[in-house]
Amino acid sequence: MKKKLGLITSLVLAASVLVTACGSGATTGTGSTNGGASGEKAKRIALIMRQNVGTFSAQYINGVKKEVEKNGGELTVFNADTDLAKMASNLDAAVNQRFDGILIDHGTAEALQQGTQKAVDKKIPVVLFDTDINIPGVPVVAQDDNKLAELSLEKLAADTNGKGNIVKVWVAGFAPMEKRQVTYEAFQKKYPDLKEIAAFGSATNNTALDTQTQMEAILKKYPNKGDITAVWAAWDEFAKGATRAIQQAGRTEIKVYSIDLSDEDLQMIQAENSPWAATAAVDPSNIGRIHAQTVFQKIKGEQVPDNVKLNPVLVKQEDLPKDKKVTMGDLSQYVQEWGK
Repeated sequence: MKKKLGLITSLVLAASVLVTACGSGATTGTGSTNGGASGEKAKRIALIMRQNVGTFSAQYINGVKKEVEKNGGELTVFNADTDLAKMASNLDAAVNQRFDGILIDHGTAEALQQGTQKAVDKKIPVVLFDTDINIPGVPVVAQDDNKLAELSLEKLAADTNGKGNIVKVWVAGFAPMEKRQVTYEAFQKKYPDLKEIAAFGSATNNTALDTQTQMEAILKKYPNKGDITAVWAAWDEFAKGATRAIQQAGRTEIKVYSIDLSDEDLQMIQAENSPWAATAAVDPSNIGRIHAQTVFQKIKGEQVPDNVKLNPVLVKQEDLPKDKKVTMGDLSQYVQEWGK
């Protein structure tokens, strides 16, 4: 009877711990419990996300999760659903719960500088991804956003002979977007015959759908063939919406050039008569892997540079085979340097 009561008590305690870990909008994934060494407790890693939208985010999280599990850790994902105040609160919760390492994805200094400093003061290793916080000893993993914009825009210029009317889909308030805008402004000066006739964009929980609706309105405003030459989308969620609007309107002479890539994007790029011509990207699962790898290096006390920059690759529709569907897993067979 005592053994039975002991078992019931253990089960109740285990359930209580699980409920606590998954509170405050967080989701928990569990890796090895030995931390990769006999008797060593698993390292608890918090991933503080501004938003989790689209397949790019899903593949990024998968990369983080695999690397955490490889290191025998446990991952808890805190998703703020685009709310920076909630993101700051999630960061405070992770610090107060004494996670062994904290990963921050797409935050801002205004919202998270204080919380990040609090983590540093408590000796909790923090690694940023595409976040504009600048604290010595807090590494920033970042895509080369200027190069991402340059690759996609130069492809647009080459395909249009540097002439035509373009639509820009972009949004302010994100560190990578602000960097891409700097390159876009230089591009406008370099190619004065490529005229921006419309610009819009918003980051929501339904970004692709909202972009599609907005692009449909642009197409009605410019209804004739030749009115719009190309669309430059500074994020693949924007590109999805613009591509669907163009396809449904039968305006596939308008080409789409973008940044970022996922399996869903690849399917759309390879679709028959797809207007999505090219995208510049870093493998999102590789970003997640390196982000998590860096925090484990910090946990182990290894030297890590304050800036870890990931080089992008241009993926062109013309480089993909016509007789089979390519996924992110086998893209390196057709695009040199992909995933390296």
